[in-house]
Amino acid sequence: MHIHRLEKLWLVFGISMLAVFLTVVGVGAFALGMEPPGGHRHTVDPEKLSTTAPFDKPGLQRLGNGEYEANIIAFAFGYKPDVIEIPLGAKVNFNITSSDVVHGFQVVNTTINMMVVPGEVNHLAYTFTEPGEYLVICNEYCGAAHEVMMMKLIVK
Repeated sequence: MHIHRLEKLWLVFGISMLAVFLTVVGVGAFALGMEPPGGHRHTVDPEKLSTTAPFDKPGLQRLGNGEYEANIIAFAFGYKPDVIEIPLGAKVNFNITSSDVVHGFQVVNTTINMMVVPGEVNHLAYTFTEPGEYLVICNEYCGAAHEVMMMKLIVK
């Protein structure tokens, strides 16, 4: 089989660029110790969530005037707790983790959308300015009954 000189040139160029790209990514990931953004990682043991604060008491806790903390655990086909009542205008600091596999946490009609990874705690603050019932769904496929995984946030 005969390969034209220009085809050989393009093959060498393409393979060289691929090698350069993989080298840059490898050096960045392994030699320089790149991590996800946000300098402060918060980890927990997913097997000990029932004895690890604040996930030993999931739900809504009042922090101060108009500020609350929602500690939520995602598990196979549900969230704990499955309903949270939030005062209108309250700033809610969400802390969420998973006890088993990767889940999603998306509050419909808001900008809240997180990937929930076992052993990692996600933090997000949000102020609810509209009353109503907000549906929380899992938007990361997590198993056979994924479509029934949901909870409610009731803002009044």
